[in-house]
Amino acid sequence: MAQTKRREREAAPKKKSVMRNWRLYVMCAPAVIYFILFAYKPMYGILIAFKNFSMRKGIMGSPWVGFDNFTRLFTSYWFPVILKNTLTLSILSLILGFPIPIILALLLNEVKNDRFRKTFQTISYAPHFISVVVLCGMVTLFVSPSSGIINKFITMAGGEPVAFLQEPGLFKWVYVLSGVWQEMGWGSIIYFATLSGVDKSLIEAAEMDGASRLQKIWYINMPVLVPTIIVLLILNCGSLLGVGYEKVYLLQNATNVSASEVISTYVYKVGLEQSDFAFGTAAGLFNSVVNSIILIIANTISNRATQTSLF
Repeated sequence: MAQTKRREREAAPKKKSVMRNWRLYVMCAPAVIYFILFAYKPMYGILIAFKNFSMRKGIMGSPWVGFDNFTRLFTSYWFPVILKNTLTLSILSLILGFPIPIILALLLNEVKNDRFRKTFQTISYAPHFISVVVLCGMVTLFVSPSSGIINKFITMAGGEPVAFLQEPGLFKWVYVLSGVWQEMGWGSIIYFATLSGVDKSLIEAAEMDGASRLQKIWYINMPVLVPTIIVLLILNCGSLLGVGYEKVYLLQNATNVSASEVISTYVYKVGLEQSDFAFGTAAGLFNSVVNSIILIIANTISNRATQTSLF
């Protein structure tokens, strides 16, 4: 009886808090409902990876096959190919694409002319809003062996036209560099916003002490950016195998498929085009599990090394 009364006394303030802040809960409700319906409810479909799925029988009616679909995936000819290509594109994008927004934000922060800085920011942000289909069309035109502007410059320099999208070895560079161009301006926004919070008195003190511009960037601006850099690096590591299929699929052709087939395009082709939903789900689940493991490892290392982490 005493315990029941104590629980009621503890629950009373919580109920009052909910009633007092009901507007906040109402504002949060659409986001909560969205995640329940479109993020958590579809997790039920993971069961397909462990079944010989039949649309006629449904998920629960399909026979259970355990890890047979994963065995098929790991022993298939394409598994080492798609794993290598996915890691190549992801790591190359991380190496080239991650530091460039940081450098761009640091450079723009040093520009004193507000009009020039805002104009440059607008121009660098604009490619982010180009759809993947339009971007791939632009890339295809730019690297065309016959009429592409890049090959025009190569020809003017005395070289021979290069079929960039027909050469498997060049596909990764076309994919990565076009992605860097599209996202570097947008990626620099958060760094530039962080730099706006730098204490101006530190800059003034450094100038009075005779610090050069490079020294101010390294000893004042960079320490402010480090926590943001670490958090975004952890997030990028968590999507190491998360190469989207749209851009790869649109730039892919029969001649470069050996270098452009990644996990997501493989899942799309096997799962949807060939209607092997169980095998496609197993490949997608493998991708998600590996990404989650990498995210946890990167977060743990960061937490122990720098005391900065996501959770």
